[in-house]
Amino acid sequence: MNLTGGAYPEQVAGARVSADFFRLFGAPVLQGRTFTAEEDRPNGGQAAVLSHALWVRRFGSNLQIIGKTISLNGAPYVVIGILGAGFAPDVFDQPPDVWVPFPIAPDNTEGGCYCTVTGRLRPGVTLGMAMAHLQLVADRYRSAFPQRMGPKQGFAIQSLRESIVGDVRQSLMILVGAVSFVLLIACANVANLLLVRAIGRKREMAIRAAVGASRGRIVRQVLTECVALSFTGGALGVTLGLAGIRALLALYPSNPLLAPVGVIRIPRVGESGSAITLDWRILAFTVLVSLATGVVFGLMPAVQAARADLSGMLKESSGRSGTGLRQTRTRSLLVIVEVALALILLIGAMLLIRTSIALRAVDPGFDSRNALILQMSLAGPRFEKTVEIDRLVRDGVERVRSLPGVAAVASACCVPLETVWQLSFVVAGRPLDRAFHGFAGWTFISPEYFDAFRIPVVRGRAFTERDDAGAPGVVIINQAMARQYWPSGDPLNDRLIIGRYVRPEYEKDSARQIVGIVGDIRDVGLSRNPRPAMYVPMAQLPDAVNALNLRLLPIAWIVRTGGEPHSLRAAIQNELRQATGLPVARVRAMDEVAAQSTARTQLNMLLMTIFGCSALVLAAIGIYGLMAYSVQQRRQEVGIRMALGAESRNVRFMVVVQGMYLAAIGMAIGIAAAFGLTRFLASFLYGVKPRDPLVFAGVPALLTAVALFAVWLPARRASRIDPADALRHD
Repeated sequence: MNLTGGAYPEQVAGARVSADFFRLFGAPVLQGRTFTAEEDRPNGGQAAVLSHALWVRRFGSNLQIIGKTISLNGAPYVVIGILGAGFAPDVFDQPPDVWVPFPIAPDNTEGGCYCTVTGRLRPGVTLGMAMAHLQLVADRYRSAFPQRMGPKQGFAIQSLRESIVGDVRQSLMILVGAVSFVLLIACANVANLLLVRAIGRKREMAIRAAVGASRGRIVRQVLTECVALSFTGGALGVTLGLAGIRALLALYPSNPLLAPVGVIRIPRVGESGSAITLDWRILAFTVLVSLATGVVFGLMPAVQAARADLSGMLKESSGRSGTGLRQTRTRSLLVIVEVALALILLIGAMLLIRTSIALRAVDPGFDSRNALILQMSLAGPRFEKTVEIDRLVRDGVERVRSLPGVAAVASACCVPLETVWQLSFVVAGRPLDRAFHGFAGWTFISPEYFDAFRIPVVRGRAFTERDDAGAPGVVIINQAMARQYWPSGDPLNDRLIIGRYVRPEYEKDSARQIVGIVGDIRDVGLSRNPRPAMYVPMAQLPDAVNALNLRLLPIAWIVRTGGEPHSLRAAIQNELRQATGLPVARVRAMDEVAAQSTARTQLNMLLMTIFGCSALVLAAIGIYGLMAYSVQQRRQEVGIRMALGAESRNVRFMVVVQGMYLAAIGMAIGIAAAFGLTRFLASFLYGVKPRDPLVFAGVPALLTAVALFAVWLPARRASRIDPADALRHD
């Protein structure tokens, strides 16, 4: 909505809601009131409720604004209330700045309703029961109004939580799984260290038992030490987590000039109301995880310490503490698990890295460089006629085009990689076996749109200034549409009837001659193939169509510059405000839009790479620790071997084989598990298969090299043992 009047015009986020909306979501009212049932009805009054943020930012926290009139989209509204801080229901893409009533006339015959219905279930009513009831309502509605609801249409209900996280649930679950793997690897490492420490403390525990300590007390002591260690690690983890959050947020460029260099974009960062931070729930979860890991992985060494053979330990010297076959197998098993989990994470990370590389190589079909996108709302009574919209667009284009450094200027209902509408179409004169021939993307544009995005005209012509309301209706299609619906014919000989059988607003739109075919663009995402698309001149739309579209979405101004687009940002905004008298909002470089379209993939790749590298380091430490301890325990054996004639290389080979044998078992298990688990990544991949041979060969090779390095260090130390010194040991 355009908030005008005062020192400057401003585009604000607005929402039309019914009177019960605020009660449903428990909105706190700072001053005034919310809507009444009377204001829910047509002609019930033009009332407005302000958000706390808008009240502070725009009106300086002045309570005298209650009862005053403000102008929204050129219409007067009386401010009746101010909401408390922090009220931001998740039913909106961004928290609204202002709320106005949503009256619906009982005799409204409009064919579509663009609204979201929310409600709260009664006690004892499940989501399934509500779904069944809605199905009955749909059946009754279909019987009463068959022309409004087809046999395959109906009503659906979804929990608010599902609607918020539904599209990211799988991504979050994969990341939670990756974090769990890293946690298990770290815990396995700690468990190995605790087992080694327990072996070294067998004599101490035997002495404690000899002087009267019970087994329960010994177990409690060891568990207390383990929990204290895990809590220390948890505190360090929280500190590193805070630093990691700051580092991730730093990767989001607050300076838009950084966008073209390919930095990681974090989804929702920078949006109004978004927050990425640690809260008490995360801290509580960290405490619980620290406690659980301390108890679970400390239980094994605690029980081992409590079961120590008292007489045997007291007779055995401190330097000759035995390890036992069971303990050795346990430590080896933990290392195998570490290697397997590390390999799974590295394979997942490498698949996402290859996806990121493939997406960067995709040709989107348009040139995003040096293009600036500016948003402007044309909602309101001033723009109910297409001729008024056309005049405004022409004035804006002319003024901005006159700026030095501007190469092309256009406007459109939307830009690539963002919202794209789909409309039905009929090819005039072609036989029909249903209501329409197909669906295609639908974008209304000004003449220089293709020049601004450098989309090539493959056949025919582009739009010109002569394609106005007084000229015959024209349309341009893309190559994907030509291939799909004219596999052997010439589309330039045909005319299209667009949207007529979907919405009543299109009834006055005449058949349009196809005058050109343009190149395909990836309008819904770089990972999606181009879809059929239609382009129509903004100046030729029926009044009702333009009024409907602009009521729902703002228009976009596309400005191609000769250099860095943000350098002309202020001048372009000023010219548009001078030409239209309206505020300009959400100014972005098209490179930013392109980067944001792959933000989730890039972030998943970054996090999985961090987790994979962490797992690799931890696994290497685990292998090194096990082999180093093994060499220390077998020092006398190595001395005897070397005294009997074994060469240094034989000793090195023996240690390397022992360590690499464990690594090989872990990698075999990891590869088998990864074959099954990578299918969960399929929806996140592009240009690479979940079982990509290059990844499944390269990652084990990398892990083999790291494991070999980790094993080589203890092996070299073993080969340098002095036989005489080793035989004198103990």
